[in-house]
Amino acid sequence: MTSPGTGTPAAAAPAPRGTEQMMPGMAMPRAGTPVAGQDAPVATNTIAIQNFAFSPTTVTVKAGSTVTWTNRDQDAHTVTAMAGPFHSPTLNTGQSFPYTFTTPGRYDYLCTVHPFMTATVVVTP
Repeated sequence: MTSPGTGTPAAAAPAPRGTEQMMPGMAMPRAGTPVAGQDAPVATNTIAIQNFAFSPTTVTVKAGSTVTWTNRDQDAHTVTAMAGPFHSPTLNTGQSFPYTFTTPGRYDYLCTVHPFMTATVVVTP
């Protein structure tokens, strides 16, 4: 970039705080600086049912934790363990189903209305 009318290089603007200047006029985030669009770990025990899928598809919780599923689709769904202890009633739009996991293990589950919808809860001690 040149200064208008002089043909000489213009001084680069200082880098914003929290960034390092790698090339003149270009600021790069420092290590540890959050960048928009990056997925940050979320501590949650909630699972959304939307777009005919469970989201997230795998959740890890400690024994004694309650996981709550909420149907955000227009269609009805269920939350049913494939070989285990829980089976929700049919959940219409906006309805939720909570379940408290007391025993460590892997719990694969599905929607009995749409069996292609599958996911997993991993329970640690």
